[in-house]
Amino acid sequence: MIPFPEFFLGLKQRREKIAMLTGYDFPTARLLEEAGVDVILVGDSLGMVVLGFPDTTGVTMEHMVHHTRAAARGRSHTPLLADLPFASYESPEQAIENAARLIEAGADAVKLEGGRSVAPQIRAIAGAGIPVVGHLGMLPQSVRIEGGYKIKGKTPEQVGDLLADASAVEDAGACGMILELVVPAVAKQITAQCRIPTIGIGSGPDCDGQVLVTHDLAGMFPWFTPKFVRPEAALAQTLRETARRYVANTKAGGLERQQAQQSEQ
Repeated sequence: MIPFPEFFLGLKQRREKIAMLTGYDFPTARLLEEAGVDVILVGDSLGMVVLGFPDTTGVTMEHMVHHTRAAARGRSHTPLLADLPFASYESPEQAIENAARLIEAGADAVKLEGGRSVAPQIRAIAGAGIPVVGHLGMLPQSVRIEGGYKIKGKTPEQVGDLLADASAVEDAGACGMILELVVPAVAKQITAQCRIPTIGIGSGPDCDGQVLVTHDLAGMFPWFTPKFVRPEAALAQTLRETARRYVANTKAGGLERQQAQQSEQ
């Protein structure tokens, strides 16, 4: 397997759009690899779509290690990127320790949120030989501080901050960055400015790649769908209907008759 930074940078240099999706377990990771996804993200979004938390701040290192191990068992060659969860990289020393835990669990690279404020942590992780990806724009781990999920880059001040943060993340040694809910024109400017790949989520078409939560893309979490997502399937409804047929069949005694017939054959 090509080292993650070389693989990631190579896609940008070849101007090949990067397709990234989230995978939190063995079967999902295996299916995504079979589908040809470039990178599987073990995102802390699992807190909401798998664990039922209201946001990502309840996700712990134990959760991330557990799900990273499961996803790693499902892929054979597709790069695996894992999130450092809330409050797991407060200092450079803590960042290195927890990044190493995710690598030991099977990740090829780690991701953390923030710009200039976490540049020392990015520099420390990269200096320890661990590939690291940044995350700018709307920061899910700061949702309680910011009072919701808000688009970034709407004012000249925000644009200046985003550009400065992008430079700081790249200069600190990150090999890529996620741009979440960034005004598309600003995301395009950051993408042109940076040598490292940008992966957009709700940030327009001009990033070097795109990432989505698989549950959103496949319609597996019908209780909430981000405005920027157009589900490509309705797997939640398929599961409901399948389970309803099973319940009805079981209640009517049909399942037992099928099993009896199969045992006689």
